Amino acid sequence: MSGPPGGLFRKEALDAHLGSRGEGEVLRLAPRWAGWTFGLLLAAFTFAVAYAIVGTVDEYASGIGIVRVQGRREMTARLTGTVSSVDAQPGQRVKAGQVLARFHGDEAELERLSHEYDLQLVKVLDAPNDQGARARLAEIRSAREQARAQVDERLIKAPVDGVVSDVRVQPGKLVEAGSTVLSLVPDDARFEIIAVLPGSYRPRLKPGMPLRLQMMGFAHSYSEVTINNIGDQVVGPAEIRRFLPTELADTLPIQGPVVLVTALLPSQSFEAEGKTYDYFDGMQGVAEARIQSKSILVTLLPGLEAVF
Repeated sequence: MSGPPGGLFRKEALDAHLGSRGEGEVLRLAPRWAGWTFGLLLAAFTFAVAYAIVGTVDEYASGIGIVRVQGRREMTARLTGTVSSVDAQPGQRVKAGQVLARFHGDEAELERLSHEYDLQLVKVLDAPNDQGARARLAEIRSAREQARAQVDERLIKAPVDGVVSDVRVQPGKLVEAGSTVLSLVPDDARFEIIAVLPGSYRPRLKPGMPLRLQMMGFAHSYSEVTINNIGDQVVGPAEIRRFLPTELADTLPIQGPVVLVTALLPSQSFEAEGKTYDYFDGMQGVAEARIQSKSILVTLLPGLEAVF
């Protein structure tokens, strides 16, 4: 059987094969950018390992933080009566001695005695030697002072300069003696935060640890304070009312055992998004106490904790 004309291979191919004097070059299948990519991946891996060794992860005990006021004055009714008027509103700044609320009283009797006192005083001035007029003047003065004292007992006045924080009565409401009418925060009052943290962290909580607070409804409103007191007892949701006011305890979504931690706030206001806001009694936020810091590598591989 004869082959195709010119043989199986082309003449040019045979000449090139017979005329070659050296080995051929290695076939290059990988593009040039593959080497750069390998170097970049190697550098990224090295950086990740170094960061895992040097970097840390913080563990926090998180819970609810409640703002409380130290030194808040509760203004109570001295006598049972009906509210005549409320002369202060929440957030209003008041001066010492300023009338905040009034109860219905016998103001007409005080006005009558004051008018009678003025008339009797004129008689005494006209007849200084009239002993009967003088005795009557002293009698009216005593009755007037007694009537004024009775009227003053039905006035709620600010004992110090401060800000009204809570008003619990309205005009026309009957208030029993001893009931709270309103609350006043003095200018020298101190604010504290009560943090309700998980009870499992109690052995690791120590006074002097930092506590970070973010008020609810205010993004990036972080404040860092120092823990100054930690509760000795780990209590359940039903027992929290022993340590917090009932109106606050009822609003807290508490589940499981908790421990109470307190810290003083550095000021009566906080900043959020470039603005300054005042703290108010009962405001809530998220409180976080930093328990410990671990290396990222140890966090990913817990078995290395014994080594490091």
